[in-house]
Amino acid sequence: MTAAEPHDRLVRRLGLGDAVAIGLAAMIGAGVFAVWAPAAQAAGAGLVVGLAIAAFVALANAASTAQLAVRYPESGGAYRYGRERLGEWPGFLAGWGFVVGKTASCAAMALTAAAYLVPGVWQRPVAVAVVVVLVGVNLLGVTRTARVGAVLVAAVIAVLALVVVAGIAAASGGSSSAELGAMDGQSIVPPFSPGMPGTAYGILQSAALIFFAFAGYARIATLGEEVREPSRTIPRAIGIAFGVVITVYLAVGAAALAALGPRLLAASGAPLVDVVAAAGWSWAEPVVRIAAGVAALGSLLVLIAGIARTELAMARDRELPARLAAVHPRTSTPLVAELVTGAAILVLVLAVDLREAIGFSSFGVLVYYLIANVSAITQPAAERRVPRTLSAAGAIGCAVLVVTLPPVSIGIGLAVFVVGALGRLVVASVRRRRRDAG
Repeated sequence: MTAAEPHDRLVRRLGLGDAVAIGLAAMIGAGVFAVWAPAAQAAGAGLVVGLAIAAFVALANAASTAQLAVRYPESGGAYRYGRERLGEWPGFLAGWGFVVGKTASCAAMALTAAAYLVPGVWQRPVAVAVVVVLVGVNLLGVTRTARVGAVLVAAVIAVLALVVVAGIAAASGGSSSAELGAMDGQSIVPPFSPGMPGTAYGILQSAALIFFAFAGYARIATLGEEVREPSRTIPRAIGIAFGVVITVYLAVGAAALAALGPRLLAASGAPLVDVVAAAGWSWAEPVVRIAAGVAALGSLLVLIAGIARTELAMARDRELPARLAAVHPRTSTPLVAELVTGAAILVLVLAVDLREAIGFSSFGVLVYYLIANVSAITQPAAERRVPRTLSAAGAIGCAVLVVTLPPVSIGIGLAVFVVGALGRLVVASVRRRRRDAG
């Protein structure tokens, strides 16, 4: 690892509450409002089994991530772990997949938030404004990011509790408005090619989709260089955030399935809006839509921070331009990386609509966690906090889920990694020639 100069180091300012808030904001995003329809398309009533599988794989990944973060409490997450434990190439692929895939996800989140919050003609301008504001919040310092994230996620959890109560009421004898809601609700769920509902393949495909929706606990580890007492704080924060999110997802998924049934849930364009409609709570429908937009904003806020920290780590090792490693002396934020990330997201928001073309981000995140799990397997006994078998199960789970993704997602994901690998080879060749010439 290339050691950074002291003035290029980030400052440890995040306590346990801050780290938990960042993890929750990353995981409780727009996915919890939208994932249930495509998951039901894939698995039918087997959605609950897919949810359980996704939860187990996520648990294994979270345990491996926490174990690695204790040993490597630096920026970069799985990029750093892969580089230190497996070598430069695995580290690069983890970092590259995360940066490229999640930058596209950020653009999609901005557009999704705008789709929930404003009419069609205003969506792209509002998405641009959202990105500018959230990059500005991140530039004020990581503690501001944590505080804003805490406020947003608290509001979202309150609304999700309302949805669960509505689901219970609907399952106990709600109105028939669910039928109308499923047909007429505004759809922001991308077109999806489902597996065969009820089959093992369909259930695994639903697990892959649900896993992607709440796989944000690594954001805590990505910001590991800014956490106080990292060996103690990071594992606790990951554990607390993961426990809360699993509870929320189990409750919301069960409520949605009980209120709508697998057929209506699969047909729904706005599943949680239809849950409150099924209970006859029409007054709550706009509240749920606004909460979905707010959830997307919270997830976007902390994801921008995570991308910038990964770019910082890669720039320190000269895997990306060295200028991205610059740290602002007053706010202790990776200033250039934050600005470059924001600019890239703005270009994507203005140029294309990625809500129908970000399946490769699912591919990338599963590869990211696969590398993290394999890295954890290689740690010696003195560094282990979880059984090696659990990390192995997480790696196998990621590999199985990645091949159940829709073929187009796999194809685009592979193409992204090939482009990154070729680019790295070209840059390395140029550097060798310059050294030889000098």
